[in-house]
Amino acid sequence: QVQLVESGGGLVQAGGSLRLSCAASGRAFSINAMGWYRQVPGKQRELVASLTSGGSTNYADSVKGRFTISRDNAKNTVYLQMNSLKPEDTGVYYCHAVLTVPTALDVDYWGQGTQVTVSS
Repeated sequence: QVQLVESGGGLVQAGGSLRLSCAASGRAFSINAMGWYRQVPGKQRELVASLTSGGSTNYADSVKGRFTISRDNAKNTVYLQMNSLKPEDTGVYYCHAVLTVPTALDVDYWGQGTQVTVSS
């Protein structure tokens, strides 16, 4: 079984910064891609940023230039550095991973979510 454990959410004033972390652990797996999604009440979960095993990144237009996704391969951990935060960045942030496990390819895993609140 594979688990994604997130940390780093919290309350911050507009213009501030936060860094989210997501560590994958468990039985044998390889990471194909990892990323972060955001969800607010009444809306669908949306992609914030993603990072493939080859190093390609993808960002939502609303966060380009402010957020940076990175990874530590040795720790199976992905980070989301969020700078110049805005109230509209508020939401529950979910870590997402596409993993290859012994029994299947490209399996989706989700973290439990971490709340980010940006006050104006």
